[in-house]
Amino acid sequence: MKNLKYILISGFIGIAALHSSCEKFLDKPLENQQRSEEIDYSDLSLMYAPVSGVYRAAADDNLVHWIDLSIRCMRDDDFQQAAPNPNDNPELMGIKNFQNDVTIQSYWGLNQSWISYYSLAISVNNALMELDEFEKNIPSGNTEQLALNRQYKAEVRFLRAYAHLLASRIFGDVPILSDSGDIARLTTIGKSTVTQVREFIIDEMNACILDLEDARPNQSKHLGAVTKYSALLLKAKAAADLAANNNSSPYWDQVLEATDLIIDSEKFSLYGDYYNLFKRPGKLSNESLFELQYSDFGLATGDIVRPGVDWGTFFRWQGPSGNQRGSAISGAGWIPPSQNIVDFLNDRGDALRLKTTILEYGASEDTYAETPDGDRVYGNPFGIKYFNGKTYLPVDQMTEGRIEYGANNNVRILRYSDVLLLNAEAKVRKGQDGDAPFNLVRDRADLELLSNVTLEQILDERRAEFACEWWGERFNDLIRTGRAQQVFGSKFVPGQSEYVPIPQTQIDANSNFR
Repeated sequence: MKNLKYILISGFIGIAALHSSCEKFLDKPLENQQRSEEIDYSDLSLMYAPVSGVYRAAADDNLVHWIDLSIRCMRDDDFQQAAPNPNDNPELMGIKNFQNDVTIQSYWGLNQSWISYYSLAISVNNALMELDEFEKNIPSGNTEQLALNRQYKAEVRFLRAYAHLLASRIFGDVPILSDSGDIARLTTIGKSTVTQVREFIIDEMNACILDLEDARPNQSKHLGAVTKYSALLLKAKAAADLAANNNSSPYWDQVLEATDLIIDSEKFSLYGDYYNLFKRPGKLSNESLFELQYSDFGLATGDIVRPGVDWGTFFRWQGPSGNQRGSAISGAGWIPPSQNIVDFLNDRGDALRLKTTILEYGASEDTYAETPDGDRVYGNPFGIKYFNGKTYLPVDQMTEGRIEYGANNNVRILRYSDVLLLNAEAKVRKGQDGDAPFNLVRDRADLELLSNVTLEQILDERRAEFACEWWGERFNDLIRTGRAQQVFGSKFVPGQSEYVPIPQTQIDANSNFR
């Protein structure tokens, strides 16, 4: 039986960093399965193993590494700064102020962000090679197993496409790693334009939609897996980026078609309790089109599947810093919400979203504020006022015996509210009535319904709905609609400030990245 070994890469990154990133994934069995070298590809019961491994790679580090999330968030005006101590990682404040100089280009965090996305793409390409090996052992008449093989390939291709979307939203023109053959030429591959990356994503999703499950993720055979509707939303997001602020762009037709298909399926609905949407009751709700899954298995002790590693864990990284008197409601205190987003939500009378998104510290280290669930949060030594309520998990929702902030919660990525607001935007840009999808989102937020909604109102609603979430939607909306300079002032230079520079380490390894 032929055994396919994973390919390790050196030239692409040019340093040990990618080696360590990939080896961390490759050196451990996939979801407690055998190593790649030991897999018997004629045993079709093992066919899901490489797929499971890619999901785990995405959830372990590739999509939730703390520095990568910081870089994505920093450019939003929803966030005040990076660390509670302003002297920590000053390069992040340089990124926030659009200082794309040599210091930023040499910043280790940018290189780690690049590694995160392309490690995931390479993991997908390796998984696709594994799935090709399984396919060779499927009898030609076994249509069920052949369809399953195609579905598994489509699931991991979705993750690869999403990694490319994030990479391009941060770095602009980037290489496309679309198959295993790219690995051999990583030191010579060229960059693709932002437009080419988005078109690649659209083409990938058009191909994947045909093979993915026709189900909500919480209905899928493997609970929470990518389905055709996840792919439709990713396609819509890529098309909206290409359509930009051009109301006559044919890409708005693609946004409308993709979001209409999701809505018309009648499989999705907004979770009724916005406050709990981001907490344990909202895990894999009927609103979810994709989220990263974690668990403490309902046990007081023992193993825990959690995002990130050590203190960089996704939830703890954003939890309130300072002396929290031994409370489980504690963390590193990074990327605190800004006064700007607090004022924006207050001015709108957006009480539910404010309560959900913004939580307060005590006024001093010796005084505390109470969360809506009655947990006490003491002030921190740096005078930071707020922390992110969307990463807050109340003590009474934690498994008894667990003390780690956010344990047993998932990270939400794609939601039905995004479908509805993109649908409303596409309709309004095409001269149609976008009130119905728009008002579904408003109604869930306990806000009065509006008639004849405008583009400005839709974009404001997007900001409020996705405030302080971790995928950079606010900044991307400002870029694609040409409104960034209006918000950020003269420090934002159109044509220069939209993206951060490709890391110097990558340029040293491949001069085509200059």
